[in-house]
Amino acid sequence: MRLATWNVNSLRSRIGRVEAFLERHDVDVLALQETKAREDQLPLMGLQSMGYEVAHAGTNQWNGVAVVSRVGLEDVEVGFPDMPGWGDPAAAPPVMESRAIGATCGGVRVWSLYVPNGRKVDDPHYVYKLDWLARLRAAAGAWCDVPTALVGDWNIAPTDEDVFDIAQFAKSTHVTPPERAAFQGFLDDGYVDVVRPHVPGADGYTYWDYYRQRFERNRGMRIDFVLGSPPLAARVTSAFVDRDERAGQGASDHAPVVVDLA
Repeated sequence: MRLATWNVNSLRSRIGRVEAFLERHDVDVLALQETKAREDQLPLMGLQSMGYEVAHAGTNQWNGVAVVSRVGLEDVEVGFPDMPGWGDPAAAPPVMESRAIGATCGGVRVWSLYVPNGRKVDDPHYVYKLDWLARLRAAAGAWCDVPTALVGDWNIAPTDEDVFDIAQFAKSTHVTPPERAAFQGFLDDGYVDVVRPHVPGADGYTYWDYYRQRFERNRGMRIDFVLGSPPLAARVTSAFVDRDERAGQGASDHAPVVVDLA
């Protein structure tokens, strides 16, 4: 099985690139983030004609997640157990954002995840991010003994090696000790970063801001991950980041991450 994840930054804008990517790399399962649409707004006929089924969760022009599979799509679950919503409970009920969708594809439980950004360390969204991760970890503990892939845009660079210049992130989110500790918690529970052994150093960057030719200068970050449970991690034979997909006109600011399973 070939499994991939990609923050596509608007599926409607990049559906042609997604279809070409699936065909070029012979992908069986693709997890998408930031689809930025309701399901009825998505042009899915091309994917369906290629033999893919699509499970999608999206409510507006923000967020949105999907699982695209040609090896089965069963037991679809929108949101993980006890997933928090965003907002001030004192002002209004929290909004349940479209940030997680799970499906069983070819015997593998695939979760497409779009972790909240956090914005700034003194922003309520940062607290929301940490709470979201804590609740995901609590839910994911029950999935560790079966083939499970937690994939997507984690909005965390877990080590200094995962950013082009750590000094530039001294007062930013994505690299703070609490965020990194939250990410490490999944590893402590048994999940494995299955890509890093195959893609060392700066070759592993998955995100480059559109600002000041960050991609051309390789001033990127590694914030998109495939974390595998032990039964899944044992099946990984190779992995790569498709940096070519970040190049060219109309590219997403993220590159796809691809993993092969025996």
